[in-house]
Amino acid sequence: QVQLVESGGGLVQAGDSLRLSCAASDALGSYVTAWFRQAPGKEREFVAASARRGSNTYYTDSVKGRFTIARDNAKNTVNLQMNSLKPEDTAVYYCAADRGIILSNYRRDSAYAYWGQGTQVTVAS
Repeated sequence: QVQLVESGGGLVQAGDSLRLSCAASDALGSYVTAWFRQAPGKEREFVAASARRGSNTYYTDSVKGRFTIARDNAKNTVNLQMNSLKPEDTAVYYCAADRGIILSNYRRDSAYAYWGQGTQVTVAS
């Protein structure tokens, strides 16, 4: 069982950048890893995913070109670099991981067994 701990959230202005990190208690090479977010009053939504060993990455349309998911295998972390932040990016961001996910389920939060506690990102206009 892998444990995940997110960090790096905060309050920023629109147009600023933040980098979220997710530290894992186990090597992540065999896991699909992902970031989800949940804004107040909304359901948790998919943001980005990194396939096993980082072979491919996937993004929701609203963050394409602005966010980048990347693994640091030496540190057992998966990071989310967020640029050109918008007020609508405000949410609690969660890191997730699982070994058994197939490609068609990457965007489903119910497919992930392991979750971090979340980190708040607030983007002021």
